[in-house]
Amino acid sequence: MPSLDGTRERACGVGPGGRAELSAPRLRVDTPERAGLDPVELGHLVGEVHALTAGARPWAPGAVAVAGRGPVIAVAEAAGWAVRYASYDPESDTGVELPPAARVPATVDTPFDLASLTKLFTSVAAVQQIERGTLGVDARVGDFLPDFRAAAVHGITVRHLLTHTSGLRPELPLYDCPDDAARMAALRAEAPITPPGTVLYSDLNMLLLQFVLERVTGRTLDVVIRDGITRPLGMTATGFGPCPGAAATEDQRPPWAKARRGMLRGVVHDENAWALGGVAGHAGLFSTAPDLAVFCRTLLAGGSYGPARILGPDFVELLLTPPGLGFALDQPWFMGDLAGHGAAGHTGFTGTSLTLDPATDTFLVLLTNRVHPVRRPASNAPRVRLAGHLARAVV
Repeated sequence: MPSLDGTRERACGVGPGGRAELSAPRLRVDTPERAGLDPVELGHLVGEVHALTAGARPWAPGAVAVAGRGPVIAVAEAAGWAVRYASYDPESDTGVELPPAARVPATVDTPFDLASLTKLFTSVAAVQQIERGTLGVDARVGDFLPDFRAAAVHGITVRHLLTHTSGLRPELPLYDCPDDAARMAALRAEAPITPPGTVLYSDLNMLLLQFVLERVTGRTLDVVIRDGITRPLGMTATGFGPCPGAAATEDQRPPWAKARRGMLRGVVHDENAWALGGVAGHAGLFSTAPDLAVFCRTLLAGGSYGPARILGPDFVELLLTPPGLGFALDQPWFMGDLAGHGAAGHTGFTGTSLTLDPATDTFLVLLTNRVHPVRRPASNAPRVRLAGHLARAVV
């Protein structure tokens, strides 16, 4: 994991064309005033983080928030428990609490299951291939995956996958397939349910994009993301599971879940990603808030961090230009007052979210285990409140 004081050295200093790159400032922990942020508003933000985990039925058992502006981390706060419950009791609709001595507190360095934040890394990996000329944004999926017959017949493109306009349904129950061959057969035969060009958010988009990337690079997605993103940026706490020290998620059992797996910790929560072996384009990554702050800072700095460069500025702009490639843009339902001027980010089902705002050069990472010990209807009000405090903190 990158050091919060920004002292760890990075080794990558040469761009794709072989020329030396100018070093971009690394993150450092400093005061709100040094970041150009109001300490009173950030104090309210910290209070909200603790409020998320308070009470007998908290919004989330554990939460970590990292926020800052420019190269300065002005908030790095943890609250509650990474592991609080032994199981879920459906009769009382409550978690069965572990004895205090057996619980695990959340810390700033606790890894969390990122859920759909994984999509952002898959998207960056795709744009890296676009920058290198090995993939076209309007290339047809069938040109790379002719065995994916339905996608080929309907002319689904890489852009369709990145903008959730392929028309593919939100989910395919791969976890019900008896084996890998049946799972792949289902994916290859899956046809759009609406005409391509229609916005319909779907995990299947990132699964197909995963297979395109693996075909283009000759490497599995975990290696593509490690070698192209996390390793050069020094994000050593970010990777696909298993991740034994991660925050716990759900006591996964039917009827509220789609598989019977018991209390999960360190293995992916998403059932389809689990069925695919834990490495998937839509879910499966684990990370810490400081690592994700590096990811945010890299994009805000035009694709560079320290001496490392993972994308050129023009291709970061391509990622973040409306409607966004993989990134959601200006979504007040989770970005609050940060939305409106090109803010980009995503949420994850496990209770995670990430927002970066180029207009104010600010970023906000929230990691929680909201689905511990059981999934509940989503409420985005806490995400909106945290974002509002950061937006109002900008001096």
